[in-house]
Amino acid sequence: MIELIPAIDLIDGKCVRLTQGDYDSKKIYNEDPLEVAKTFEDHGMRRLHVVDLDGAREGRIINYRVLECLASRTSLVIDFGGGLKSEKDLEIAFDSGAAMITGGSIAVKEPERFASWLRQYGSRKIILGADAKNKKIAIDGWQTTTEKELIPYIQAYHQQGIRTVICTDISRDGLLQGPATGLYREIREALPDIYLIASGGVSSVDDIEQLEAAGIPAVIFGKAIYERRIRLSDLIRFTGAAHK
Repeated sequence: MIELIPAIDLIDGKCVRLTQGDYDSKKIYNEDPLEVAKTFEDHGMRRLHVVDLDGAREGRIINYRVLECLASRTSLVIDFGGGLKSEKDLEIAFDSGAAMITGGSIAVKEPERFASWLRQYGSRKIILGADAKNKKIAIDGWQTTTEKELIPYIQAYHQQGIRTVICTDISRDGLLQGPATGLYREIREALPDIYLIASGGVSSVDDIEQLEAAGIPAVIFGKAIYERRIRLSDLIRFTGAAHK
């Protein structure tokens, strides 16, 4: 059964969504992220993907108080990313309740530092964020597309011990036009041992079923819920939970 991971993106402590990483496209969905997280929890979700968009822009962790609130007042297993650039950032994130952190741009710009985090904390706590545009790795809030090819990039970190990867196809993110299932299948075929978390483009329950049929282990979704394209009650069959 595919693992469902709802997302909460944070700006100024509020639950927002962007389209293709564009801050000018910001839309506020709820001013209380805890309320949103509790709703996810009530519908059987066990994981939560939290992105500190302020942190991503500033290059340091910003919304750790919100993280602390979500972690202490729900039972959700939280992976946290956005602006984690230093050992101090990681320390704050883990102290605030993150079970795992996701490193994206840092893994490209400072591979030795990212590899040291992997050695220090282990593959259960460090997730590689591999965001791609036309199969090339993108960084800096998706503003910069590198020459690094997606699959060889993941393979190189797999050889260093990475076991979990969140891959976002930027061209799909926030557009509600369906996920890049073909791309994710390609990654799975090249790296069957990776716990691949697909992200971007999910617009319906059918999209989730499509990813599950392709053998994708997990999926992150957000905008489809906030825009009411998917109802949480429709996802009960994936979570096996009854609504509280």
